[in-house]
Amino acid sequence: MIDLTKWTWTRQPASCSVSDGRIEIVTRPHTDLWQRTYYHFRNDNAPVLQMETDEKFFSFTVKTAFESVRRFDQCGVALYLDSENWLKASVEYENGQYQHLGSVVTNHGYSDWATTRIDASVRTMWYRLSRREDDFRIECSRDGVQFSQMRICHLWEAAGTVRFGVYACSPEESSFRALFTDMELSQCRWPAHDGQQPDDDGPIG
Repeated sequence: MIDLTKWTWTRQPASCSVSDGRIEIVTRPHTDLWQRTYYHFRNDNAPVLQMETDEKFFSFTVKTAFESVRRFDQCGVALYLDSENWLKASVEYENGQYQHLGSVVTNHGYSDWATTRIDASVRTMWYRLSRREDDFRIECSRDGVQFSQMRICHLWEAAGTVRFGVYACSPEESSFRALFTDMELSQCRWPAHDGQQPDDDGPIG
């Protein structure tokens, strides 16, 4: 069982409830996590609730349910080391037709963003974050059983102790309720690579 009493906030949300394996967050307006790339602005004020570990191989699974109503409203899984080194995965609301299911990885103060469109009717999503030393895999699922890979990434500053958990934010003038349940910390469910071996062409010439 995950002991939520040992989790800590980076920042407090508008309101929250944490008990019995259940986390509820109500977001504040104008909160976000983003660094530099493309938009050239930096936002680092979203609430993130996390646990800490030095375990180099693990998987963390969580179910999210959300009542997002405004563009960019988002909630999901996060691994936040500091303002310039973190990752997150979420469903980000866009409009009444579609949302963005995606992830952001930030290394040394520069963020990327990888997304795919999903229908606006989606109101729940499962995530699984797996660690293999300083490499990470993010997966998603609609039913908590069949997971699909969203991305594999590297965090340059994640060689030792890391902090990970959940987040929710509202970058525009909005506030919504996000619910996190069915959390599980387990042995790493990301198998070691057993495919093609590195090339060895021998000496040149």
